[in-house]
Amino acid sequence: MFEKDMSDGILISDGARDALAKWLDHLRALDGAADNTIEAYRKDLVSFLAFLSSHHGQSHGREALARVTLSDMRSWMARERANGLSSRSLARALSAVKSFYRWLSDHDDFDASAVLMTRAPKFTKKLPRPVTADAAQEVIALTEMQARDDWIGARDAAVVTLLYGCGLRISEALRLTGADFPLPEVLRITGKGGKERIVPVLPAAREAVARYVRHCPYPVTPHTPLFYGHRAGPLGPRTVQKAVESARLQLGLPATATPHAMRHSFATHLLNAGGDLRAIQELLGHASLSTTQAYTAIDTERLMEVYDKSHPRAAVKGR
Repeated sequence: MFEKDMSDGILISDGARDALAKWLDHLRALDGAADNTIEAYRKDLVSFLAFLSSHHGQSHGREALARVTLSDMRSWMARERANGLSSRSLARALSAVKSFYRWLSDHDDFDASAVLMTRAPKFTKKLPRPVTADAAQEVIALTEMQARDDWIGARDAAVVTLLYGCGLRISEALRLTGADFPLPEVLRITGKGGKERIVPVLPAAREAVARYVRHCPYPVTPHTPLFYGHRAGPLGPRTVQKAVESARLQLGLPATATPHAMRHSFATHLLNAGGDLRAIQELLGHASLSTTQAYTAIDTERLMEVYDKSHPRAAVKGR
């Protein structure tokens, strides 16, 4: 029996839909996945499950999911590419399908090798490139000057200052509430996967947020968002992205000068000033050092300096 997934209008079987719902509940409860991640995974899996049903012309229930072949996987990927899905998006969708199958095969005790061995398409991973310290300051100043209202300008400048001055993700900055004001010298931030980290707050960031609160026409209390949108709701990330994009265009900066690039400019500038790579990893909330290295403009000479100072074997050699 087929039943419609109400949010997408796509037909999938009851059994497949039940398995999907339980997997998503697992991600929420145990893995601490963010809401945006959950929604992206759900859409990828709904599309995949609908393909299986249409590909085989019959209900693809929970037992049938265990019989998916490598040929099925290749057909699905070929269909997605024919529909215009990019290599990057297809790789992300395949990652979601594999994650689902790892969970399902553990619960239903079947061999998921056909799915797990499917190779992802190759693509060049684009990373946000850091801007110079002067350019970062200019972006912050221009986001404030270009706004139509003083309080909105102060708000946008405060958010971007938190990205650049504290290395926050845009979602982390926008999750701050009135209970976090006035900003302390250090913030306890909950990042990806529910991981907590301690982030020092520069005086410039505290002052920028305080200036925004003074101008804000809406009450900032422990029970309200810290950053308001124009119509008194919580500020959304797209508004900040558009403000930075406008400043970038006026300053003639490359398209890579995004809010996320401001966060990684923070890391690069700290490193260039002599900061320790592992300490910066902790500040950014990266799970691995290689991620921090990839997102910072580290040249080989500078990286070797960090290695020589911090690696235990290098320290022994220097004795």
